[in-house]
Amino acid sequence: MTAAVQVMPATGVVPVLSAMGLSVATFYRRRQAPRLATPRPKPASALSEAEQAKVLALLHSERFVDKAPAEVVATLLGEGEYHCSERTMYRLLEKHGEVKERRAQLRHPAYKKPELVATAPNQVWSWDIERHEALLNLAVVKGHRHRLVAARRQKLRAA
Repeated sequence: MTAAVQVMPATGVVPVLSAMGLSVATFYRRRQAPRLATPRPKPASALSEAEQAKVLALLHSERFVDKAPAEVVATLLGEGEYHCSERTMYRLLEKHGEVKERRAQLRHPAYKKPELVATAPNQVWSWDIERHEALLNLAVVKGHRHRLVAARRQKLRAA
């Protein structure tokens, strides 16, 4: 890239970048200084630590311990109280590690593919039938170690 930048005053930016397979936008974007991530400012309407503790105590109370935040908000609104939104309650519970998937999650056991091992003749028998159009009424039976045997197929006739 450094050599390309040195050649650009004589040849131009676009021909050099097209020869390298880069777009002009990518070239100029990479030349900029990396942007530092600035921390997001706290919203003015955010709950204070005391308010968060109050909502968390409310969610842990005997009355609401087994209720979802949606039910808690609906119940309190019916009584004329409003502390925070349902989503804020979920955020508080998430922050304290109290939200998890409640459905039963299946853990699939590791499945080991069956393996046929023969240490002597006639210990393993397996079969698979495959139809060959060229053989018409013959089928090829593949046995262990891919031995092929032609066998006659019986045609079923409707009575």
